Amino acid sequence: MSNSLPTVGVAGDAQSLAALRSRAASDPKAAVREAAKQFEALFMQELMKSMRAATLSSGMLDNEGSKLGTDMLDQQFATQMTGLRGGLSEAIMRQLERQMGLPPGPAAPLAPAALGAERPARIPDKSAAAFVQQHTQAAQAAEATTGITAAFMLGQAAHETGWGRKEIRHADGSPSFNLFGIKAGADWKGAVAETLTTEVVNGQAVKGAAKFRAYASYAESFADYARLMTNSPRYQRVLAQGRDASGFAQGLQSAGYATDPAYAEKLTRVINTTLRLQRAST
Repeated sequence: MSNSLPTVGVAGDAQSLAALRSRAASDPKAAVREAAKQFEALFMQELMKSMRAATLSSGMLDNEGSKLGTDMLDQQFATQMTGLRGGLSEAIMRQLERQMGLPPGPAAPLAPAALGAERPARIPDKSAAAFVQQHTQAAQAAEATTGITAAFMLGQAAHETGWGRKEIRHADGSPSFNLFGIKAGADWKGAVAETLTTEVVNGQAVKGAAKFRAYASYAESFADYARLMTNSPRYQRVLAQGRDASGFAQGLQSAGYATDPAYAEKLTRVINTTLRLQRAST
């Protein structure tokens, strides 16, 4: 029977790995943070072992008990040095966030009651799930045209309309079916809905009336959005980042799709919620 200590966290414990996978489905930011800390702890533990091997030599007093004590001390020190501001875990976390398309920044802290327990995916309400289900087919058709992941476009439509609760409407209250907030410029020959909107000008929120494109159906809204993305040179970066949530959102902001300086950050959060909704429905 070996007296060596098990390695910490995800790499040495199948149960911890399963729990981490489960958390990733409901709270990817927290899972990334925890995985980064565990990998840093493993690295620090191996580093301390290497340092001891290079500086200490075995003596007559060495035995299995003393070696076990040394391993325990190394693991304790490694744990204490893990998760410090500016440490290796932050670099690992940023890299994992980029690869997973998550917005950068710290994960929201877990409530004490949630520690040690798996939390279900946070879903705004049933209407949000219904919104995703309602428009999935039209989004998939737009994906076939643009190459942009359907869930990303669903997330943008959800962000622009507040999950369908704040759609642009005509003066008589009828829907414009405009899910993406596309304005009616001089080249637009179709129907128009005029309503109040808020734009950020020189850092200030300014309200004013604006004309928006109006359609006969939501499917037409997705089709027109797909044409805008594919035909306008300004959105070429958006198409190039159509498989990366953060890159897609940042591409839209850089192209001037919206005046809100936090548009990319907000959109990325809604896209991640949309992805969770889709996973919950399967």
